[in-house]
Amino acid sequence: MSAKNSHERRITGAASIVGSATILSRILGYIRDAAVAFVFGAGMFADAFFMAFRIANLFRRLVGEGALTSSFIPIFTEELNLRSKESIRGLVSSVFTLFAIILIIMTILGMVFSREIVLFMSPGFASDPQKFEATVNLTQLMFPYMVFIGLMAIAMGVLNSLKHFTAPALAPVFFNLAIIACVFGVAPFLNTPVYALAIGVLIGGVLQFGLQLPYLKRYGMMPGIRFNFKDPAIMKIFTLMGPAAFGVGVYQLNIFVTLWFSSQLAEGSVSYLYYAGRLMELPLGVFGVAVGTAVLPSLSEHVAKKDWDGFRGSLTFALRIVNFVTIPATIGLFVLSYPIIEVLFKRGEFGNEATYGTAVALYYYAIGLIPVSISRILTSVFYSIKDTATPVYVALVSFIFNVIFCFALTGPMGHGGLALATSLSSAINMIVLFLILKKRFGRFGGSEIFSSALKSGAASAVMGIVTYLVIRWTGFEGMGAATKSGVIALCLLIGVVTFVTVAKLLKSPEVAFLKGILKKRRQKTA
Repeated sequence: MSAKNSHERRITGAASIVGSATILSRILGYIRDAAVAFVFGAGMFADAFFMAFRIANLFRRLVGEGALTSSFIPIFTEELNLRSKESIRGLVSSVFTLFAIILIIMTILGMVFSREIVLFMSPGFASDPQKFEATVNLTQLMFPYMVFIGLMAIAMGVLNSLKHFTAPALAPVFFNLAIIACVFGVAPFLNTPVYALAIGVLIGGVLQFGLQLPYLKRYGMMPGIRFNFKDPAIMKIFTLMGPAAFGVGVYQLNIFVTLWFSSQLAEGSVSYLYYAGRLMELPLGVFGVAVGTAVLPSLSEHVAKKDWDGFRGSLTFALRIVNFVTIPATIGLFVLSYPIIEVLFKRGEFGNEATYGTAVALYYYAIGLIPVSISRILTSVFYSIKDTATPVYVALVSFIFNVIFCFALTGPMGHGGLALATSLSSAINMIVLFLILKKRFGRFGGSEIFSSALKSGAASAVMGIVTYLVIRWTGFEGMGAATKSGVIALCLLIGVVTFVTVAKLLKSPEVAFLKGILKKRRQKTA
């Protein structure tokens, strides 16, 4: 087997592991969100929880999984080839100890200043004292989550660098199970049931981190307390992490802008955007994030070996695979946005208005699925060559456009305008990153990528038409809930079969490659 095919198979294998675990996690995530929607709908307490949860996530990503993982993996991969196992274990312990201290300090500050943070990030909530107080209390309760999920991010970086993807990818499953258990097992016993969601978040964070420990121990990387913060590798991580954290901060500013605007819109807008964003996370997590997670160690390995041909080949392959799956996913979301939301969420406190509001947000978010997924891959390229500054500058440009789009679109389009602004700014981010990479590395399979995207687009168009006709032919609106679920499943099946069939007729190379991977996996399990 050639080195190129070996790396392609490694990327696809890792992406399939992450993607499969993500599918399981997202299914449980939808059950979780359906439970939250059933009990809390899209009203005041739902808005308060989603706002508080986004605030906790924002701070977590500044020092956690986004900035830390992307700066840690290239350095750790490099150190693996230079140090003894004992020295590597010491480095892991030092990193864990240092970041545990940082995360605990940030958590304490966040809890002390929660009121000021909520007022700054959601000024519209101040007009409703009950909603504002609930948001502050929920934010305080959830800030400790940042400690556990931040440490989990380090564990994920270690395990991914060792080519182990399963445990980190499965961690969100336990997070979702914790919240589902608290919705039904804790909420009924509380005077203010929404606080059960915060308890679930905390338990979920502990479980996510705890799941990684047996696997760290298996690889001989179980962390201990170690205060050797002068390790040169730690300085390298911080050197990379500074710009990376700033870049993640710029990205999170986009979320802040969305929260700031949505807090001043009609009640339910925060919830609509949250539920729609969650539905976007399935294709984004299964395809975009999965391939991005899988490709970063391979790209870093090519850079360490100065194998630039292999580097370009892995990048081209990753972009083709992402296009192949995100283009039909985008068309599918366009056609099935309202039916999917109706089947998943429309029950209990989640009525017609909430269903329509969420569908509008999802429709405009779907436009950004392709550029967001591709941007994840392109950003991984810069991280692999230890350039964390360029994505920051590009993200800053994207942020400026996002603010402009929000001001321009929120008035005429409401929360739908905020979703569209996010998608448009993501497209700008993708285009600028692509142009910079092309200028820096020259040609890296642009014609192959374009040809692949064109074939995927044609197959997706046929799939979209067929799926739309099936929905219209079945008379979806007049059906019962169970029948509607069956129709959605039928549409998804017909859509996948149609897309794959047309793509095969168009001789898309990705079909043959993925078929070979699946055949090899079946032979292994036989």
